[in-house]
Amino acid sequence: MSATVIGVLGVALLLVLIFARVPIAIALSASGLIGYAALDGWPTALKMFGIVPFQLASAYSLSVVPLFILMGAVAARANMATELFQAANGVFSGVRGALANATIGSCALFGAICGSSIATAATFSRVAIPEMRRHGYDSAFAAGAVASAGTLDVLIPPSVLLAIYAIVAEQSLPKLYAAAFVPGFVLAALYVLAVYAVAWVRPDWVPKVPAMRVIERLRASVGMWKLGVLFLFAVVGIYLGWFSPTEAAAVAAFVAVVIGLGSGAMGWRGLLDAFFETVCTTAALFFIVVGAFIFSRFIVLTQVPHEIARWALAAELNPAWILLAVTALYVILGTFLDEVSTILITVPVTLPLILGIGYDGMWFGIFVTVMCTIGLVSPPTGMTVFVIQAQHPEIPVASIYRGTLPFLAADFVLVGMLIALPGMVSWLPNLLKL
Repeated sequence: MSATVIGVLGVALLLVLIFARVPIAIALSASGLIGYAALDGWPTALKMFGIVPFQLASAYSLSVVPLFILMGAVAARANMATELFQAANGVFSGVRGALANATIGSCALFGAICGSSIATAATFSRVAIPEMRRHGYDSAFAAGAVASAGTLDVLIPPSVLLAIYAIVAEQSLPKLYAAAFVPGFVLAALYVLAVYAVAWVRPDWVPKVPAMRVIERLRASVGMWKLGVLFLFAVVGIYLGWFSPTEAAAVAAFVAVVIGLGSGAMGWRGLLDAFFETVCTTAALFFIVVGAFIFSRFIVLTQVPHEIARWALAAELNPAWILLAVTALYVILGTFLDEVSTILITVPVTLPLILGIGYDGMWFGIFVTVMCTIGLVSPPTGMTVFVIQAQHPEIPVASIYRGTLPFLAADFVLVGMLIALPGMVSWLPNLLKL
């Protein structure tokens, strides 16, 4: 049996295990180990199975992940989300859809101090949805707005997902963070336009809220100083050469703890809860990462990625068809895989294809991340949707999915812009000479 056939069977086994509801980390590890053994024997496969977790556990580059998760967990408990929402509401106050746009703006800014879309959706579902419903917003649209706005965090730096992509694709993390800025805020702007479009078509869903007075707007903006300080250390410090990404994450996490405790917004109990959340989230994430790397070792051994790339180039397929096929693949995978697993499983296969048609690894990292934002709100397993439904069980899941449709349209507009205007990804890294 050829290596290619074994590779295809290994992928089939993985899909069978996933659909059988085997935990994704176990499914990845088992299919990768069995496939590797079929190719190179059990002694070698077992040796690889022991080496990969050790190498990942000792990888300095991966230490950035729990540090950014800790910073986000502390920020969520230090009332920074509420302060951001109030400040953003002051900006949009007085226009139809102000509360929905305040949610989008505050989620985008919160993405600068929290790289987890799940944490952002959970935090703002408690802050924004009750406020929107109190002012007469349609419940489905309010929930859909929060579920979609929460996905901005996987794109806007410091993003945990981009950090994982950087490791898998061997790309520069500072360069990826710079590349994500323009697409991230373009997507936020497209979400704002989506709110205005809904307000125009269905004004009963998006009532107009009375404008805030100038003094109230100024008072609401005061809380923004915490975001500014954390953003300075977490992101700006990297580009000014003060810190490496890992050092920036460590310093920013420490500063977040100091701000939370020093301002009185978070007590020691909240800090312990933040540590516990960080440990649980990191452990779950690293189990998936280990499983995915084991599976990737097997896929690389089969040479399937290079065979697919070689076949596509030999067939002289139009690059547009290749991009369309890759886009469709990520849309489909987003319906049943989480974003981390999607990147870890697919990038070794899809990256050679994209490089072969003239795009670079940095552009593909942003493209894949945007596709993951679509998966986060796609039925039947949209993670942010279920996070919100768990906190607001009175809103049916189907209604929340309906509320995300205008924002899904905005996501696909950005995908088209990335394909047609790849320079929007490389502009800032080139400006910063990264």
